[in-house]
Amino acid sequence: QPKSWCIGPLCLVQPPKMELSPTQKTKWIQWLDQKLAQGCPVLFVSFGSQAHISSTQLQEIAFALEESNISFLWAVKKIQPEQMDGFYDRIRERGIIVEEWVDQQEILEHKIVQGFLSHCGWNSVLEGICAGVPFLAYPIIAEQFLNAKLIVEEIKIGMRVSTVDGSTKGFVTKESLKNTVIELMEGVKGREMREKVKGVAEAARNAAAEGGSSWHALNQLI
Repeated sequence: QPKSWCIGPLCLVQPPKMELSPTQKTKWIQWLDQKLAQGCPVLFVSFGSQAHISSTQLQEIAFALEESNISFLWAVKKIQPEQMDGFYDRIRERGIIVEEWVDQQEILEHKIVQGFLSHCGWNSVLEGICAGVPFLAYPIIAEQFLNAKLIVEEIKIGMRVSTVDGSTKGFVTKESLKNTVIELMEGVKGREMREKVKGVAEAARNAAAEGGSSWHALNQLI
């Protein structure tokens, strides 16, 4: 029988990062630092680089973020300004849109990031867990639906975005998404999940540390 060795999460065994001066930091990390100084918790929004989201659905997501009054950082592919009907100007003080590659792990590990609206790709799931950030699960393709089920129903460190027809791939309205964003960032359920995910993050760190389960599994593999 073939044997498997569980040696992750590998995102915890990266070399230490250099301390950067404020001027060396990216504009979005500088923005997060400002939000930290202001005491404004931030929702990180990212749906990966592979899944396609229709322009109509992107508009609903944008307007949900706007109407939630929650500070957010949205890493997204290029959006045509005409699709957003003044969105950029209206959220300028409260949100930042980044249309280029970002170091997702660096963002999730920032102290002011308190929630993750994610497509639930496996790397994103691991990085979010290791950073101790609860999820708003919005799976789109492939195994993301199983990952979302794991987060929401098994580990219970996230909430599931609701669709209009209740299907896994249905349309998500701005009203539904707005309410779930607010619950995650400001509600009782969100606070409970933030506490629980800290314990899961600690378990992940213990697994990857010397003497942990991943450490032993790697020794057995070698």
